[in-house]
Amino acid sequence: MSAKRKTEKKYTEIEDITINKSRILPGENTIVKLPVGKLPSGTRIHINAHVFRSDNPGPTVLVLGGVHGDEINGVETIRKMIFDDKFMNLQCGTVIAIPIVNIYGFINFSRAVPDGKDVNRSFPGSLKGSLASRVARVITLKILPEVDYIIDLHTGGSSRYNFPQIRYTSTDTRAFELAKIFGAPYIIKKPIISKSLRKVAKEKGIPILVFEGGESLRFDGYSIQIGIEGIQRVLTHLGMLDFTGTPLPKLIHFGKTVWVRAAQSGLFMWTKPSGNKVVKGEIIGVVNDPQGLSSISVLSPREGYIIGHNNASVVNQGDALFHISFDYEML
Repeated sequence: MSAKRKTEKKYTEIEDITINKSRILPGENTIVKLPVGKLPSGTRIHINAHVFRSDNPGPTVLVLGGVHGDEINGVETIRKMIFDDKFMNLQCGTVIAIPIVNIYGFINFSRAVPDGKDVNRSFPGSLKGSLASRVARVITLKILPEVDYIIDLHTGGSSRYNFPQIRYTSTDTRAFELAKIFGAPYIIKKPIISKSLRKVAKEKGIPILVFEGGESLRFDGYSIQIGIEGIQRVLTHLGMLDFTGTPLPKLIHFGKTVWVRAAQSGLFMWTKPSGNKVVKGEIIGVVNDPQGLSSISVLSPREGYIIGHNNASVVNQGDALFHISFDYEML
């Protein structure tokens, strides 16, 4: 389906959905298993796509987590929504919910697949390529042709906490409107990253939201709750659910971000965590020499808000300590 057709689609008739040769009928809820390979032991690996269909025509929304296998907040968000029947009894349309895309990374507590490659830098992928590329190709071939909107759930990387935020492609006005409806405290305009799911979605004319919240391998209840409510708000906006939820927080829209890195190796302590406003030159952390010979203050290079910080106690020179957004407006 072309980008133009997706923009003009009116959903006047209910359409067939076929995933991996499995036809899912209107009103049906099922799990489609997508084979992506097997372990050296011979154990077959599948991506489980939970499909929830209404009897009434409407959009198809893909909600997915675990593109990076160690980012478990997104996994838990979707798991909880499935377990609590949040996608049951849709008023219209279809939800495809995939809790774990990168099964290999998940079972190895790893961001990447076993060869170290990143699934989210491997789209649109190839069935003859690397393991990450094959996983990406399954999503591109089997899932994306049926999809009208995407919500992709992520967290910060190793030891790095991300304050709940929505990232969207800077030229995608429809995604920006959905970002405001989602209701994460921070909305961040981002350029497209090569070979990412966001790039493929843009090429296919599919609005995509990337939700970031928490850090890898650690549950963050605040981020999970915001993710659950945000997904329901978007589905309600699309006419698929009837959800009220808590009042929207004050939203801040950012145009630019900058990383603050360690000037020396040592013991790191932040004095201001994510979610705080900072001014230029303010002390936001300190890196101490473990021998007690020196101490370097970490200063904010800009006025803005901390959208991410490093929780590691020991850092190396050049490590990312803070992610600060600026060029902002209150929405």
